[in-house]
Amino acid sequence: MSYTVQNFSSAAESLWPTANKEEWDVVGLVLGSKNQEITKVLLTVDVTDEVIQQAKATGANLIFAHHPLLLKSVNNLVEENAKGHLVSQLIKSGIALYSAHTNADVVSTGTSAVLAEQLGLVATRPLSPIGDGSQGIGVIGNLPSNTTLGDLASKLNSFLPQTATGVRVAGDFTREVTSVALCAGAGDAYLGLALESGADVYITSDLRHHPAQEILELAKARKVEFALVDISHWAAEFLWLATAKEQLAKELPGIELEICDIRTDVFDFLMNNPINQ
Repeated sequence: MSYTVQNFSSAAESLWPTANKEEWDVVGLVLGSKNQEITKVLLTVDVTDEVIQQAKATGANLIFAHHPLLLKSVNNLVEENAKGHLVSQLIKSGIALYSAHTNADVVSTGTSAVLAEQLGLVATRPLSPIGDGSQGIGVIGNLPSNTTLGDLASKLNSFLPQTATGVRVAGDFTREVTSVALCAGAGDAYLGLALESGADVYITSDLRHHPAQEILELAKARKVEFALVDISHWAAEFLWLATAKEQLAKELPGIELEICDIRTDVFDFLMNNPINQ
């Protein structure tokens, strides 16, 4: 059975309603004709030149990306600029582009929910609820059994796709943890909510020095044990692509879907000196 870009857009809208996006977000069909017939869909976290080349090589003429290509203001599409170069490549190659971002984060099968499932969290609820409270950004839950912070980090490292920066932890390696707050992707905006939730540890990505330091100092001032785990932004959200692929396959039976195997994490290697404990 053949499908058009409009068919795909309708299916994506039913799975990840654009009405649920954050106000600042830009999602949905970014580029392409609604009447274009789809040959194959390539699923990716980011749109890069390498991803576009893979789409061309594999015969995909629609890229489904988690991160919007044109999120921030774009004043021109000059080919010598980053955005202009990518948009030009897509147009010249006849590749349509569709994005599902924060609207895919908040659903019960979204990016954070997939990460929570990998950890086996139980009694879960949204970290920052929306609507009736059944969905939202992030997840709070309990581990199926008590573990140490070190073992939790090791488990994350075992199922996340490997990156140069791996899993970074602020906290005592041997400390016992039970409750977890997490937000797949950049989550330092929710540091306060994570601490207030009573979670033993907060797992997220792109933690900045000052917000992280301030929340740890606040926990100390309140005499609360609170740890932070920083994982790769790309790795945290890459896990969700398999779920998205499965859901799209049910909505559009027979459509050809492929997950991009290109690591779009921005770091390539890490130099590190051991810290004396």
